[in-house]
Amino acid sequence: MSRTAVAIEPKPTRAASPRLVADAVGLAERMPDIMVAARRIAASVSHGLHGRKRAGPGEDFWQYRRFQQGEASSLVDWRRSARDDHLYVREKEWESAHTIWLWTDLSPSMAVRSDLANQSKRDRAVLLTLALSELLVRAGERVGLLGLTRPTASRFVLDRFAEALIAAPPAAEGSLPPRISVARFSEVVLVGDLLDPVEELDSRFETIASAGARLHLTQVLDPVEETFPFDGRVEFVEPETGRRFIAGRAEGYREAYIARLAAHRTSLIDATRPRGDGFVLHRTDRPAVEPLLALTQRLAHAGDVMGAR
Repeated sequence: MSRTAVAIEPKPTRAASPRLVADAVGLAERMPDIMVAARRIAASVSHGLHGRKRAGPGEDFWQYRRFQQGEASSLVDWRRSARDDHLYVREKEWESAHTIWLWTDLSPSMAVRSDLANQSKRDRAVLLTLALSELLVRAGERVGLLGLTRPTASRFVLDRFAEALIAAPPAAEGSLPPRISVARFSEVVLVGDLLDPVEELDSRFETIASAGARLHLTQVLDPVEETFPFDGRVEFVEPETGRRFIAGRAEGYREAYIARLAAHRTSLIDATRPRGDGFVLHRTDRPAVEPLLALTQRLAHAGDVMGAR
């Protein structure tokens, strides 16, 4: 069990260097497969999305429309107008990009994967982050990795973000998001297990959203962390420190554990509500496309993002 201790007491904030090195190497080895999966999932989801399709400053042609009385004659497209009895204006597609910041928890405890899961929590979180970045750029948005990269609208965003995540230095404060305030009207998507004490997470939420940014949380959990399917004598190991706890009758902890996890999640949702647009729960035994669809819908509803005009 990855975080039994977390649900009972605050998790530690630093991990041993050898473990961090091993985790980074493992992630680098699996990254090509994660990138392929991210592109495939992004392609499947993008069929339901549409571009901005709104007139405004930009370079790409959108449509012709009739010239209106009072407009400057310089707006007329004389070549198109010569083929008809009316004057036409050539409109371009609006390209005022929104900025969305993404953050992924890469701490050692995210490496946990039970026999019930399809991927480790870390690999699934990285997959969701890369697929979402690809989708957002396709929709014309600017995307950055919080604390790692500057915002970009490059079509090579997935490759750049994969490199940045592999090279990311170990966080000095474990799995907490960085204390970085972003610009007003930005959207911030945080992807991790979010099992740190709520008061610590809430402090980071406040810093990030202090200038008016909106938060979107995605909690990624292994199915055993949700169901606690343990019976009899079980040894639990805290993955970040190696601390061990032996439960003589593990089933005796189930009810209290599940209740505390539910209370923790309720507190997360309450902490996010004043600053964002909600909370998405994802288990690693479920298809990755599910939270990706939920995130794109929430971002679209949050404002002028991903074609919600």
